[in-house]
Amino acid sequence: MNPYVLTILLSSLGLGTVLTFASSHWLLAWMGLEINTLAIIPIMAQQHHPRAIEATTKYFLTQATAAAMILFASTTNAWLMGEWEIHQLSHPLATTTVMLALALKLGLAPVHFWLPEVLQGLELTTGLILSTWQKLAPFALMIQVAPTINSSLLVAIGLLSTLVGGWGGLNQTQLRKIMAYSSIAHLGWMVLILQFAPSLTLLSLSLYIIMTSSAFLTLKTNNALTINTLATSWTKSPTLAALAALVLLSLGGLPPLSGFMPKWLILQELTKQGLPLSATLAAMTALLSLYFYLRLCYALTLTIYPNTLTATAPWRLNFTMITLPLSIITILALGLLPLTPAVTAMLAK
Repeated sequence: MNPYVLTILLSSLGLGTVLTFASSHWLLAWMGLEINTLAIIPIMAQQHHPRAIEATTKYFLTQATAAAMILFASTTNAWLMGEWEIHQLSHPLATTTVMLALALKLGLAPVHFWLPEVLQGLELTTGLILSTWQKLAPFALMIQVAPTINSSLLVAIGLLSTLVGGWGGLNQTQLRKIMAYSSIAHLGWMVLILQFAPSLTLLSLSLYIIMTSSAFLTLKTNNALTINTLATSWTKSPTLAALAALVLLSLGGLPPLSGFMPKWLILQELTKQGLPLSATLAAMTALLSLYFYLRLCYALTLTIYPNTLTATAPWRLNFTMITLPLSIITILALGLLPLTPAVTAMLAK
């Protein structure tokens, strides 16, 4: 893609997200979401591959449906209650419709079916943008409207998303689909705690973006798209393979890695709020996700090429990819757990 065109599209992507962040009126927020969607469509379709075009079409139809639902809900609220402000969303029909629309935009269960298929059709860099940056604007709206939404609905969507995210990734062999189900599970944890402690949702979102960025950049560096291809990673770069395994365990939420922090604090907060059953179910669904992360770790570190592999055999070549962003993000994804006391102190203020 032409660098000037790519610059304009990425700038529009940032503009749409910032516009949604800064808006207090539903029409302005909707406009930001639309700019965001229209900016990423050409980036997704730049491969001119049938799978990429199919994924782009599915994404566009899904996002257009969600945007139409948001516009319908905000218009209904303005008609019945006389308010266009995001914070003044008060009619039950409008709040439920907006919640379902934002769940559709984010890929939360039970409206998650588009996300694995779309992510599977994209290249890894575009998949990274879709899994991280594209979550910011809808989450900003969800945090603002969360106080008016029925808490039982939020808890149900959160638990269902963690269950679907763990269950759906068990029998997958495509890494992009596994990362899609990982995204669904992590977003479920964020929605689960959204109404009780929004600051914990922001903490979880930040750490999720760091860990997912590290995982995607590692897969891109190794040029790995399936679990079998991961078996060649140890031959090419043992250090990167070992660190990637730790990043995957961090995504699974194992101590002493960074990913343990948000799960620990969320379970603690749910127990404080008198929801021990929800906390127990969430912790049990996390074991499902941990299983497929361990599968990836096994392929990365305990399976050495040659094995039964259909991909082209990789060779040691002069490495030209810039690894500084990957190094920084991997360090953050692995070593932030000691900051937990400082984080809890800030959350307590």
